[in-house]
Amino acid sequence: MQLPARTGPLVALVGATLFWAANYVLGAVAVREMTPVALTALRWSLAVVPLLVIAQVVERPDWRAVLRTWPRQLVLAALGMVGYALFVYTALQHTSPVNASLVNALNPALIALGGAALARRAPSRRTVLGTAVGLLGVLVVITGGRVADLVQLRLNAGDVLMVGAIVVWTLYTLGGRGLAGVPPIASTAVQAGVAALLMTPFALAGQVRWPSGRDATVALVVIAVLPSVGSYLLWNLALRRVPPAEAGSYLNLITVFTVLAGALTGYALGAAQVAGGLLVLGGVLLVRDRPASRVGQHAGETLRDVRPAGDVPGVPADGRRGR
Repeated sequence: MQLPARTGPLVALVGATLFWAANYVLGAVAVREMTPVALTALRWSLAVVPLLVIAQVVERPDWRAVLRTWPRQLVLAALGMVGYALFVYTALQHTSPVNASLVNALNPALIALGGAALARRAPSRRTVLGTAVGLLGVLVVITGGRVADLVQLRLNAGDVLMVGAIVVWTLYTLGGRGLAGVPPIASTAVQAGVAALLMTPFALAGQVRWPSGRDATVALVVIAVLPSVGSYLLWNLALRRVPPAEAGSYLNLITVFTVLAGALTGYALGAAQVAGGLLVLGGVLLVRDRPASRVGQHAGETLRDVRPAGDVPGVPADGRRGR
């Protein structure tokens, strides 16, 4: 499957980020009726077969080689497919999709900092500064601009859960570096299958039910099709023609699309969200914006080889692996 040389990659990258933004907006709709456990279980149960088919058609992987990595796939599925989703969907029961996406935008900088620690290298000053600026932005968002509330622990539970989500995704991302030779969509398909199996005990206990309401049903199906399947396909097709660092710059569109969706549905942005969001995105740009001649010289100092959060495939240096 090939994309048109000129417009194809651009359309694919915009489409992928738009679909990932939908995970926040539609997730908030789904959890009005469904539990986070049910949404997570049904999402990956619906997505696993399409992902397997697409992996076979697009990547034609050696499935035996992929399955030999099952111990790491198991851990990654528990972290990224189950843990991250449960954190996000539980957070959306207590906070808005806009706040969730703003907190989530800090994740690339956090991953870069964690990568430096994992590589046992001192992070660059830009990485430290960018992470600090981004963290300040998150604090502004979760406190509504009242940072003094941190002393009295008067915080929104959903925003705090989103901080937990990006920590889990950071662990997932750093752990995923051990799968450098596994095709990205095939790896995602295997992890989706493992996630569905991990959620089976909850289904047997009666905690997983198909939603009865139309809105929740539509939200579930769209989440299973677009963020879970469509985005992975579009992202990896784009990376065949677009340099990873350039593709990574499109990830900030996830927050932009989420905010626009909120505005279209009547959600009014507060001054704290605007200020906090700008700080978060500014922090990410500080971490990302490095001279081309130095990119890739030090592990953990750039975003080229990490997996940003929000159900987004990674952007490795060779452009072949996804998240």
